[in-house]
Amino acid sequence: MSIPTPHIEAKAGEIAKTVLMPGDPLRAKFIADNYLEDVKCFNKVRNMLGFTGTYKGKEVSVMGSGMGMPSIGIYSYELYNFYNVDNIIRIGSAGGIADDIKLRDVVIGMGASTNSNYAQQFEIPGTFAPIADFGLLRSAVEAAEKLNIKTVVGNILSSDPFYNDKQDTNSLWKKMNVLCVEMEAAALYMNAARAGKKALCILTISDHVFTGEALSSEDRQNTFHDMMKIALESI
Repeated sequence: MSIPTPHIEAKAGEIAKTVLMPGDPLRAKFIADNYLEDVKCFNKVRNMLGFTGTYKGKEVSVMGSGMGMPSIGIYSYELYNFYNVDNIIRIGSAGGIADDIKLRDVVIGMGASTNSNYAQQFEIPGTFAPIADFGLLRSAVEAAEKLNIKTVVGNILSSDPFYNDKQDTNSLWKKMNVLCVEMEAAALYMNAARAGKKALCILTISDHVFTGEALSSEDRQNTFHDMMKIALESI
């Protein structure tokens, strides 16, 4: 396959080596409008907006990933393998699972457990552990410390179902000290590993599975700034 791809209409050189990927394409536009300079839109296919600009003189791109592992699997694969992107940092929301995870906490996914069969395509003779790139993870933690933003680093869950018919499934993951649940990181980490590239997932806790607490849309917008700053300052 050559570029443009069926899902990304950018030409060669229009996407930076580092891409921030929120799930919501409108959040990608928000980041481009509020944090980047000299912004150019490189993708509107399927309204999955993508932009390239500069942050403090460094070139960076931001693009939506959509919801779920099949969606981020497509976009991250094409970015890594056809657009020669080196780093993808997912920035998204998650539901807390662990007792000591609170609303607004910023969680950095060191590992991404999953109930998905995404790894089956690689025909690995065993169980693969999707993990973040340590260099990106360390940079994010250091950036958060400089910004005086508390982060929690650990294992997260990437789940295929959002509405799971098995009601106690999150309790079982909680027993294994999984911090929170989201829907994309494991596929991103696997695609990065297979392509020899780098990936990281930074999350903001927007609700808690067991307490029922949840942020309002306004709270989400204000709180998510911390996560965006960490990602941008770490590149």
